[in-house]
Amino acid sequence: MSWNFAYDSPSAIKFLLDAQGLAMSKKFGQNFLLSTPVKERIINALEMEEGMDIWEIGPGIGALTTLLLAKGVLVKTFEIDHGFCRILRDFAFKDEPSFSLVEGDVLKTMDKQKDIPSRICGNLPYNVGSVVLAKLLEGDCRPPLMVFTLQKEVVARLCATVRDKDWSSLSLLCQMDYQCKALFDIKGGCFYPEPTVTSSVIQLRKREKGLVDPLLRDDFLLVVRDLFALRRKTIKNNLSQGKCGSRLAKGGLERMLADSGVDPSLRAEQLDWPQFIALAQSFSTHASICPSDNTSN
Repeated sequence: MSWNFAYDSPSAIKFLLDAQGLAMSKKFGQNFLLSTPVKERIINALEMEEGMDIWEIGPGIGALTTLLLAKGVLVKTFEIDHGFCRILRDFAFKDEPSFSLVEGDVLKTMDKQKDIPSRICGNLPYNVGSVVLAKLLEGDCRPPLMVFTLQKEVVARLCATVRDKDWSSLSLLCQMDYQCKALFDIKGGCFYPEPTVTSSVIQLRKREKGLVDPLLRDDFLLVVRDLFALRRKTIKNNLSQGKCGSRLAKGGLERMLADSGVDPSLRAEQLDWPQFIALAQSFSTHASICPSDNTSN
């Protein structure tokens, strides 16, 4: 690899950006990770083997990409910033056969990929990190292991357990297929420019068997989204006002709740896994007998 860049130097990064006529975009939440020891801990958390296919989301100018390629893996990167893409494609890795670049919004380009990689990693922007992760988890591309840098509050939501204050639809979405482990925090001083929030690194290891039956998956996600739509409302109110209510015949919601055995006066954050699954199973049953022309509860 001919590219030899001081990724731990703010002045070198600033000089490169200035030379390319680029500026960091608040829109894309760009902060460059400087600390080499932190980057090496992220690499180790990926548990890679030579020859693996690795996807990196938001490589920036290639700080983590360089370390990935040094491990002898095949790296496919997803980058939205066209200026950074030019650096990656025309300078940093132009002579690297194990590197490939998908240019554009990962929320749109990821769906066009036909393969499932061995690993996915990335320093996800603070403003859209949870959206990108949700997109991955809701889709069919779920590799054995993923490692991400996210805002600390997002990681807390992903790892929350039943009845924690951070217990949310994102917790359920993540944990239905993955075991979540918060690895370590990264102080703002490890980034350039320094963000005002603390970052955390999370490792997601795919379960041998998911917590939700694949045949129930779509209905489960629909129910969970409705249940957490307004946290202060009861599950009955949220379901009746959400998409679930529109798919049930008149009186169907009451029958669904009765058959689930879940107290309709509870709020979503008070429920545990068996209760969420019971609600999804009951909704699936009652929605399937709803008249096709029904549009309201």
